[in-house]
Amino acid sequence: MTRTGSQDAADAADSFDPMRPLLTRVAYRMLGSVADAEDVVQDAFIRWLGIDRSEVREPAAFLRHTVTRLCLDQIKSARHQRETYVGPWLPDPLVEEEEADDVTLPLMLALERLSPLERAAFLLHDVFGVEFDEVAKTIDRDPAATRQLAARARTHVRDARPRYKLEKEQGLQIANAFFAASRSGDMAALGAMLAADVGLWSDGGGKRPAVTEPVFGYDIVLKLHRSLAVLFGKYGSTLVHAGTINGLPGFVTREADGKLQTTALEIEDGKVVGIYVMRNPDKLAHVH
Repeated sequence: MTRTGSQDAADAADSFDPMRPLLTRVAYRMLGSVADAEDVVQDAFIRWLGIDRSEVREPAAFLRHTVTRLCLDQIKSARHQRETYVGPWLPDPLVEEEEADDVTLPLMLALERLSPLERAAFLLHDVFGVEFDEVAKTIDRDPAATRQLAARARTHVRDARPRYKLEKEQGLQIANAFFAASRSGDMAALGAMLAADVGLWSDGGGKRPAVTEPVFGYDIVLKLHRSLAVLFGKYGSTLVHAGTINGLPGFVTREADGKLQTTALEIEDGKVVGIYVMRNPDKLAHVH
């Protein structure tokens, strides 16, 4: 590469890199995959490198547009892949995300049920604060139609949005207590934490053992944990880290097979209403 080319690449990186974290968050919220989000953002950088940047009046808007369009293209193939996915699909876990927002794991699952354009309109406007005129240009719809898309999305995801803010310390206490009870076999303590309509999702992706369908209800979830506690007692399960996972209190463990696992807990009124377990090693590669 010539010196001019090297300087141009350095200039492109200097203007792009400060925006990379936000662009990656947008892509991850759209796709639910860390690797895919990073690929999309790198693709956006390559495009940024290849254009006349002096003609771009609003780099942030241009790059949000680019990333969102790339994500919309990616979603088409991702949806086909998920039709053949083994067991429940969960988004990649983000442990202790530095710039948290209110897009928790349950909300990300609700976003999966939206059309790609509804998801884009909702995320860009409601989560990232982009004006509707810019969102409309990004998704190639007029502003009125874009507002309707966001409104429909809002209606669909209303129940999945956090009802009240759980104090981080309280969430951490529940996560630690849940780990201790579930691994020691203290079903009385574990049962006291569960809501009557608790649900459990476990994503093994066909790579590791996991429940093949979501499990609902106090009795069946407790029964499942009673069985798991026998295995934990026999083969072990080590706590690696307790903290926040996709906006929920939870913990990272190393299981008997030596692989990592994340458990995120959705809590309402002090009770666990959702248990989200990630066991798919492909989705844990970025977790340390």
